[in-house]
Amino acid sequence: MAAAQRLAGEPRSDARRRRWRRIVWLSLGLDLLLVIGLLAWKPEWALAAYVAVQRWQAGASERTVEVEGQRLVQLEAGPESAPLVVLLHGFTGSKENWLPLMAALSGEYRLVAPDLAGWGESQRLPGADYGVRAQAGRIAAWLDTLPRPPELLVGHSMGGHIAALVAATRPEKIRRLALVSAAGVPFEENAFGRAVLAGGHPFAVEDRASLDRYLGLVFADPPFVPWPVDRAFIRRRIADRDFELAVLARLRGEERFAVQPLLGQIRAPTLLLWCEGDRVIDPSAAAAYAAGLADSRTVLLPGCGHMPMMEDVAGTAAALREALGR
Repeated sequence: MAAAQRLAGEPRSDARRRRWRRIVWLSLGLDLLLVIGLLAWKPEWALAAYVAVQRWQAGASERTVEVEGQRLVQLEAGPESAPLVVLLHGFTGSKENWLPLMAALSGEYRLVAPDLAGWGESQRLPGADYGVRAQAGRIAAWLDTLPRPPELLVGHSMGGHIAALVAATRPEKIRRLALVSAAGVPFEENAFGRAVLAGGHPFAVEDRASLDRYLGLVFADPPFVPWPVDRAFIRRRIADRDFELAVLARLRGEERFAVQPLLGQIRAPTLLLWCEGDRVIDPSAAAAYAAGLADSRTVLLPGCGHMPMMEDVAGTAAALREALGR
């Protein structure tokens, strides 16, 4: 009798389990659709999550300071007592460009990477001057907010131009300098330079196709940017377009080679770090810098483009370690 009751009860139990499985899968499916819908509506959340993972890997935290009436936001990582290294991003870049390198070096150095005034999360004031000379003045003032002078000031692309100007005009603040794919001096003509001088904006991003072109220009091996992170990035670049064009007009005009006549004033030992495949600032710029500097060393990395700190993290980290040991 008991066996008969068990046999009679099994179909009802199986049916209940099937119903519960359908309910669970339906709930998961609805949750997934809700997440997809939210990310389609607010793709910035996906970008924020992606950046948060990178910050966690680097052990980086965020801090806000005020310099000359403007709010600057910076990333910090590494032991507070370790040698201090400052990292300046380039045109259309942000402090987050340095996160892969920060992850590699944060066990050895104290690393601080600000968003330049007007860029990223830092404040942008209407009518303010965001040319390289004005930015160099702000960075010189910002260095005074740090607990001690940096052992090494690193600048990439436009950030390299700014770093070189700081080293030339305020040499007492800079012990060592690293210029990474740096603008500010003449270099052999390339398609990027011709487009800029013709009034174009080769870095412009307004849709997925132009995003892919941009990544193909600055990377030798472009990273894949998944949906919806790509949408968030595209939205940000569209919002910044007028600002980028205004800064670019300064960079192609009177400030194009602002540091060139000042190179003899740079006393700091300088690392000139380029990728052999840089299609933005041709590696010949390293020779132009070296010709005017009293103490420099050039390192050319193979197999990468305009973003060595992201594309060849190990090579960049090794070069900076050596520069710090000089």
